[in-house]
Amino acid sequence: MPTRKVSLSYGEVMDIQIITREGEPEYAVLPWAQYQALLKAAGINQQPAPDAPVHRTATPDQILPGLDQLRSLREGKGIAIEALARTVGISPSYLALIESGERLPDAAIRRSLAWELTVPGWRDES
Repeated sequence: MPTRKVSLSYGEVMDIQIITREGEPEYAVLPWAQYQALLKAAGINQQPAPDAPVHRTATPDQILPGLDQLRSLREGKGIAIEALARTVGISPSYLALIESGERLPDAAIRRSLAWELTVPGWRDES
């Protein structure tokens, strides 16, 4: 993945790697020291440890959709069952069984479904 040199208004030059998905920029990756310099320039003085794990779990006031809502989530995003199944790496008939509650997907399939449907809580379940 290509790395770009970006000059900031305050004179800093940053090496930023742009990660795209379907031709659109999705993430920007930069060295930790440059990230810290960016935070400092923005007036943010937090410096979490670079190796500190980040866990996102549901809070009691955050209601996450259950797998029983998979079909409505998929349809709400306008994704055909065949397209989602192909992207996740399973057959459309198996996805239909998951949507109907007849099968429970393993953690890897849940993570893939979560990624495609942008449901962060499903990624945390193991």
